[in-house]
Amino acid sequence: MAITTNAICNSFKKELLEAKHNFSTAPTGSKFKLAMYTSSATLGKSTTSYTTGFEVTSPAGYSAGGKALVNTGTSVASSVAITDFSDLSFTNVTLTARGALIYNTSNSNTGVCVLDFGSDKTATAGTFTIQFPAYTTSAAILRIS
Repeated sequence: MAITTNAICNSFKKELLEAKHNFSTAPTGSKFKLAMYTSSATLGKSTTSYTTGFEVTSPAGYSAGGKALVNTGTSVASSVAITDFSDLSFTNVTLTARGALIYNTSNSNTGVCVLDFGSDKTATAGTFTIQFPAYTTSAAILRIS
């Protein structure tokens, strides 16, 4: 396995300080996508941008680059800033994925974070859903404390 656990991309941390990512909801915020990868992909905190190398393929329902994410906005509570995305489904797909990359298409496809599914996950002529955690300060996909 070359997808190294769930990780915030180091380049993303720096780019936050340079105001290159806007998590406001549409239409003013940045546009984010999620691409899925096989266990042969090399993804981790040093990932800087979207790549097609070892991205999953499917005869239908999944296209290179993945799918657009819907940002649920931002919030701060108990000194923790959070943002999250709506669950994302790929329908009528046949694929096996080990992980995913969330990336910012508004900022040259720069990496945001790597998701490790823990093992290969498959769908056969079915629906593959990425279920994001609750939009709370202890669970949201991106949290800054």
